[in-house]
Amino acid sequence: MNSGKTIEILKVAHNYEEQNKSVILLTSAMDNRAGVGIISSRIGISRSAIAIDEDMNIYEKVKNTNPDAACVLIDEAQFLDKNHILQCAKIVDELGIPVMAFGLKNDFQNELFTGSYYLLLYADKIEEMKTICWFCRKKATMVVRVEDGKPVYEGQQIKIGGNESYYPVCRVHYQKMPI
Repeated sequence: MNSGKTIEILKVAHNYEEQNKSVILLTSAMDNRAGVGIISSRIGISRSAIAIDEDMNIYEKVKNTNPDAACVLIDEAQFLDKNHILQCAKIVDELGIPVMAFGLKNDFQNELFTGSYYLLLYADKIEEMKTICWFCRKKATMVVRVEDGKPVYEGQQIKIGGNESYYPVCRVHYQKMPI
């Protein structure tokens, strides 16, 4: 949360397109905060994207949409499943198109998301985007879910939300969030 993942995707897309290279933008259909199929940054920049639902074959979609794309960019990759991640690897290996997937590593209970788990296993390269704790100056390594200003440590793994529902926090503030 709050590390600039989405703005990075939009920046990378812009840089490719500025050189007249095509990109394919994808995002999870689960994230509907700005609308399904919209990649939207907190700073107000957004782009249309192909919405990935659970039945989509990403490999076939890329192959049929633009097999000559210079790059595939995926937002909210934590919501992908194992098959989606394997399809991304197939895009890299068989179509020769780089895939850059951006997402959260762990959820509010400090468990890996399914998509993140398989990305950690299959990705050729992992880069961490850092942010700071909402309550201090330490590196944020966790996310705390809040409801009515109070931390929540139990519940369904996925609840779509932004700063109104989640704070990036350090280990200390994950355990002891100031109220």
